[in-house]
Amino acid sequence: MEFIKGGVCAAKGFSAAGAHCGVKSKNPDKKDVALIVSEKECSAAAVYTKNIVKAAPLLITKEHLSDGKARALIANSGIANACAPNGEKHAETMCAAAAKALGIEAKDVVVASTGVIGQELNIAAITENIDAVAALLSADEKGSDAAASAIMTTDTVKKEFAAEAIVGGKTVRLGGIAKGSGMIHPNMGTMLCFLTTDCAISPEMIKKALLETVKVSFNRISVDGDTSTNDMCVLLANGLAGNEEIGCEGADYDAFLAALKELCITIARAMASDGEGASHLITCQVKGAKTEESAETLSKAVISSTLTKAAIFGADANWGRVLCAMGYSGEEFDPDGVDIKFVSKAGEIEVCKKGRGLAFDEALAKKILTEHDITIDITMSEGDEKCTAWGCDITYEYVKINGDYRT
Repeated sequence: MEFIKGGVCAAKGFSAAGAHCGVKSKNPDKKDVALIVSEKECSAAAVYTKNIVKAAPLLITKEHLSDGKARALIANSGIANACAPNGEKHAETMCAAAAKALGIEAKDVVVASTGVIGQELNIAAITENIDAVAALLSADEKGSDAAASAIMTTDTVKKEFAAEAIVGGKTVRLGGIAKGSGMIHPNMGTMLCFLTTDCAISPEMIKKALLETVKVSFNRISVDGDTSTNDMCVLLANGLAGNEEIGCEGADYDAFLAALKELCITIARAMASDGEGASHLITCQVKGAKTEESAETLSKAVISSTLTKAAIFGADANWGRVLCAMGYSGEEFDPDGVDIKFVSKAGEIEVCKKGRGLAFDEALAKKILTEHDITIDITMSEGDEKCTAWGCDITYEYVKINGDYRT
């Protein structure tokens, strides 16, 4: 697989746009409505938040995807349309407005929102401007870039990636845009992510591929422990690459799945790195666990630990917080079989051996932990399985951002 430019427009037959409609912000430079559309019907699948409280757009999208098909997507930022007056009505109106502007049926449109919970959506801002947004649709990187900007809230950088791989003897392209900076925690990785591909794949197999991919990417990141009401990851596949449709497991499915996983892991890492107020990307690698599930639980516990996050923020090699997080994860293991190292491009330092602290160079440890990308490398003595999860540090800025998010 090779990474390329183009985002969601890298795949054949997709165009995108983003524009300011005034959903919440009056700043004309803040794009807040995005469109993505395929020139032909797509196999489609989505994965949603596990939060019991679900935003109206998720309920409507789930209904529209009941046949495994879709053609377009509309999303807004600023207002989440969750726990809000007229929520489902407004979500349906968004689909109908997009469908009319694109000349398709409303049931073929999926819808997403992100922003403040509880406030009624400014639906007029969308319906009155949707034609102008549709007029901006572009099949090149410009369209994807505008759509990626339109779904951002507290994000400081756009999450926009694309890749290509050989599937069934044909070059298949995949692209994705995402937003996610706060309210990020494993359970579908609190976020919006929109994925496109020109691979020919059945609705049943695209659903299977998305579920397998989410498990090892978006469900292995955490910023702050909060799982949102609006989590959604949508994958659209229009088949224009010309490969024989993937209808069952096999070499073609494996090739597509490998590319999708690599793309989504890259997006997931970008979300963790851009956590609200974050100054470090934390990677936790657990090796030598008895099962992959055990390794996943342990690595998630470490990257979700507030005390570990604080220690990394302070460049403090406080490995005891790592072992402590492992201990309350719910997994059974022998603490006396755990080794811990801190690693970055500045070097590596072993701080714990067989569950006991080692004498180490504090100055070197601080130098290592001052780098942006930090790896917590954990080796256990339970078995041969492993897992990697991603998170970020917690900083003063995180509290500032969320202290007045609504106002």
